[in-house]
Amino acid sequence: MWVLAVILIVALLIPVAAILVDSPLGKSVARRMEGRPEGPPPELRDVQRKVELLETELEDLNRSVSGMREELQFMQRLLEDPRRKNPQS
Repeated sequence: MWVLAVILIVALLIPVAAILVDSPLGKSVARRMEGRPEGPPPELRDVQRKVELLETELEDLNRSVSGMREELQFMQRLLEDPRRKNPQS
């Protein structure tokens, strides 16, 4: 009877162990056992930081360009000949 119980427990533990090993938790434990650090490598982190900085600068430049366009349109409207707008007078 005990032999049958042990065989049944072992048979049930095999799929449970396979699920745990394939889970993100199991993969994390495996990486720690290998000695690899979690997260991206330092070179990739530097590139990510530089890309974020460039994206921020690009957004600032786009805002500046749109502001300059608005100013230019305003100045052009100010400098237009007022007689050209009202041909009836």
